[in-house]
Amino acid sequence: MNGSGTLVTGNPEADEGRDYLAAPLAAGYVTPVGGMAAEWGDAQLGQLRTLARVWNEHFKRNQLRGAYYDGREILHDVAGSIPESVANRAQCPVDWPRKAVTSLADKSSLAGFDIRQGATDPGVVDLADRVGLVPMMGQAITSAYKHSCSFLTAYPDRETGQVQIVARAADWSAAVWDRRLNRIKCALTVTDDDRLGKATAMTLWLPGRAWELTADGGAWRAECTWRDDACPVVPVVPIAYDRQLDRPFGRSRISRTLMALTDMGYRTMVEMDTSAAFYAAPRIWFLGLDPESFQGNKWGRLLTSLNSVSRDEDGLVPTIQQLSQASMTPYSDMLETIAMMVSSATDIPAEALGIRLSNPTSVEAINAAEQRLSRIAERQNREFSGQLMRLLRVAVYMQGGYAKLDDVDLSGVTPVWEPVNVSSDAAKADWLTKVGSVDQALATSDVGRRRLGLSEAEIKSVKAYETQQRAQSNLDALRQSIAQGGAQQQQAGAEQADAQTEQPAQQ
Repeated sequence: MNGSGTLVTGNPEADEGRDYLAAPLAAGYVTPVGGMAAEWGDAQLGQLRTLARVWNEHFKRNQLRGAYYDGREILHDVAGSIPESVANRAQCPVDWPRKAVTSLADKSSLAGFDIRQGATDPGVVDLADRVGLVPMMGQAITSAYKHSCSFLTAYPDRETGQVQIVARAADWSAAVWDRRLNRIKCALTVTDDDRLGKATAMTLWLPGRAWELTADGGAWRAECTWRDDACPVVPVVPIAYDRQLDRPFGRSRISRTLMALTDMGYRTMVEMDTSAAFYAAPRIWFLGLDPESFQGNKWGRLLTSLNSVSRDEDGLVPTIQQLSQASMTPYSDMLETIAMMVSSATDIPAEALGIRLSNPTSVEAINAAEQRLSRIAERQNREFSGQLMRLLRVAVYMQGGYAKLDDVDLSGVTPVWEPVNVSSDAAKADWLTKVGSVDQALATSDVGRRRLGLSEAEIKSVKAYETQQRAQSNLDALRQSIAQGGAQQQQAGAEQADAQTEQPAQQ
């Protein structure tokens, strides 16, 4: 190995002529630099090639789902049904893919971390506050529901030395799953690109290693920025939706079914808009009248109150016939049907999709649909908690003070999520009253306060106030005890003085 290798998506001959502007990875050579240049070999190059191939295989699908989420999809299969000029100017009027993502992402909101009473915080709370982990998780979850997964990475910053946690989207990342160890085997994340969309800086993540690759003309420079032989894992974890045994990186909420239904709704809305123009103008036929008889603006003649048509050269009067306008009802019925299909595919109530159904859904049906979505969110929150604690364990280890990764104990730290179901204040108060009458400890615990709707900052404020009140009560009790003890001593001294005074008098 002479310190250089080709960064391609597979066979160089098969990649010849490929338009690399369609994906951010381009061909080039990798030259290792720095003190660990000797460790760059065929193994690292092979993993880099594999990750580049994985990236290019999924890049177009990730871009397509991003287009559906942003409402930039192209109108399909409308040839002959609407004018070409209308099709070219049409923009997507439905945002069902975005609804499918945000409706579930809104139910997965990280509130903070709970430290069990008696346990010691190894620095998780301070680390989460410093890197902004709470809002970052919201962004990572939204990206995961859009592309099927996102990634959280942890690394010590080269300049400050502090551990950083950064979320990466799937369209800017690639990873390979280790099925034997049930974790990521290697990963690649892009950190910068040029105006053409090509990657100019990226990071190769390996067990105990992090290689920074920067573009240098037509080649790449690789430098090892983090090395820890005692760390056996890759400091990258997936935040995925609906993980399965055969799909460790999950699947997207914007499924093929939802994209097909969105195309149907898009076409229906555009065709409805086109038919509305014909619906607004009456279609009139003059039988037996030459087209040359119409002078001026035809639309102006339709709006004129008085119009006249002369007889022809044979003295016959042309026949006037008005055609009935096309009804808009079939389009609204079609949209209602599509909305019901989208609701079934995404577990979102049809009313939330912007469609007013002819038969309004009952409150019980709406609540049942919300319950299905809430159960999915609760399952996802448990999955997110496991992956998040895996990464925090590595991040705390990187902060120092541990000989190996197994020495990090996070058993006393638990991620706390906002309630997935939002209930009224009256319902929360009723729940607290009934629970408090049976179990006062549960009602006054952090669990009960979270069910009441208090945030983590409010719970901390309440606990601090309770601690202050208990301290004040203890201080008042101590002062009262001291005062009582002093009074008793004074009384005992007075009684002793009286006894000494009476004794000489008796003698």
